[in-house]
Amino acid sequence: MNKRTRTLATALVTTLTLAATGCSGGGTSGGARNGGNPATANTGAVLGGTPQKGGTLTVLSNQDFTHLDPARNWVMGDMDFGTRLLYRTLVTYKAEPGARGGELVPDLAESLGVSSNGARTWTFTLKPGLKYEDGTPITSQDIKYNVERSFSPELPGGPDYAARYLAGAEGYRGPAGGKHLASVKTPDSRTIVFELRTPFAEFPFAATLPTFAPVPPSQDKGPQYDNRPFSSGPYKIDSYARDKQLVLVRNTHWDPKTDQVRKAYPDRVVVTMGLKANQIDDRLIAATGPDASAVPWDKLRPESTPKVLTKPDIKARLLAESTSCTEMVQMHTGRAPFDDVKVRQAVQYALDREAVLTASGGPAVNDPATALMPGFLFGGKQPDTLGIPLTGDVPKAKELLKQAGRADGFTTRLTVSNGDKAVGEAVQQSLGRAGIKVTIETVDPSAFYDTIGDTKNRTDLVYTGWCPDYPSGSTFLPFVFDGRFIKEKGNSGNHSLFRDDATMKRMDEIAAMADAGQAAKAWRELDGEILAKAPTAPVVVERKPLLIGTNIAGAFGHTSFGGQLDYATVGLKDPSKSGN
Repeated sequence: MNKRTRTLATALVTTLTLAATGCSGGGTSGGARNGGNPATANTGAVLGGTPQKGGTLTVLSNQDFTHLDPARNWVMGDMDFGTRLLYRTLVTYKAEPGARGGELVPDLAESLGVSSNGARTWTFTLKPGLKYEDGTPITSQDIKYNVERSFSPELPGGPDYAARYLAGAEGYRGPAGGKHLASVKTPDSRTIVFELRTPFAEFPFAATLPTFAPVPPSQDKGPQYDNRPFSSGPYKIDSYARDKQLVLVRNTHWDPKTDQVRKAYPDRVVVTMGLKANQIDDRLIAATGPDASAVPWDKLRPESTPKVLTKPDIKARLLAESTSCTEMVQMHTGRAPFDDVKVRQAVQYALDREAVLTASGGPAVNDPATALMPGFLFGGKQPDTLGIPLTGDVPKAKELLKQAGRADGFTTRLTVSNGDKAVGEAVQQSLGRAGIKVTIETVDPSAFYDTIGDTKNRTDLVYTGWCPDYPSGSTFLPFVFDGRFIKEKGNSGNHSLFRDDATMKRMDEIAAMADAGQAAKAWRELDGEILAKAPTAPVVVERKPLLIGTNIAGAFGHTSFGGQLDYATVGLKDPSKSGN
């Protein structure tokens, strides 16, 4: 191997681990600014002690999954659920709370990968004896196949690291018709080699993504694979009624001796869908009967927060790790009037971030956003580049609209997930003060990303966010603002449809930097430059408040999965009380 490249990769992992430490302590939460945040009392802790093996873990959900197909799975909670329970990847994150959860460990592979050719080539060797749910062997060819199928136009929406980095990937459209990528080599059933078009020392972090899970070609059903991914993890699908219920049972061919991360404590995992969010909160606050053995899929609703924070015994069951995700109003920069930077800047100044923060749950579980990337990518705290007051600057917004020839304002539409309707109304009222009349369109959470990813038919404004896939600016700004990877269907990240030559050129220059510290500084500078061009208006950085049942053990919010419960370790204190 190239010694210099290996040293660079090791140094980068160390740097990124240290950077993750900055976001683990809860010191930047809104409540903490006022002298202590009751929501963050359990930050970095594991609740409930060590689980006992057995019983049924129930997940109460207001929605279906966006995607479980590993080629399409690119939503934080879905990735957590899929890669911890159903399928394994080449590399994964430690099952640890706080900063330790940002450290990588081998999963299907024997190591974190061996780099050569100046970090342009990465080689992984699979562990021996790995098997699918039917006992057949997992092969390197199956991982290559899933990487290739991630390019298929009929499977939109998944991580596109392969498209961005693999050599010769331009124009490739998947393995249909026997077409394969020459840059992914499988010299034998346990070896896979990736040839990249550019140096990428962070490739082991990308190898944690579902793209790098195995899919046997014989089981692939195209878009229908979403309903029944074939298991390489500790559980397999017993039944799945969309929008109603998913039941997982043990995969008896999963060998825990090959897996240092997943503990697989429950015998069954049942996801009950279609519940009302407030109903889930009330059931978990009461935690009676089977609900004592339940966890929520989505965060605690803002109106439920006082019921939890004012009662010590209930607050003791609350997790609220930072999501490390910046929520934004993204504007369609390719469509009038948002093709005018003055109009976009007017939105930035008109927004009342304090009102949106309140609608999102208040300062206990939110910070107002003053930059694009989350604070830990700036060493702990976002800079305030624009200096806009939290409540906005309406006269400045009106002046900008006047300069754009829109002194009388205009009418537009905003798409939000139906769980964010109150947030949408806060945005609506904010922009209305400057004469921008907003109509809100709500979408079911399971269909939200497909809806806003349809670039031809979506609204001018969308309220959504982005979370780094790992602690680096390279996994934030390029995915949200590089116009070369916009898709007509299944578009992810760049929902402002921002195409700016100077920005893309600078991204390429930073990506080519060999010094991780120099690159981190450059990403921070570019953050401010993009913000000044106003493709989006950053609003809040949220926490993930999750209230667990009284019979739950081994629970913590995983910092690398947006604060979602780590399903690798959660289980029950007393399996006999789970009702199954």
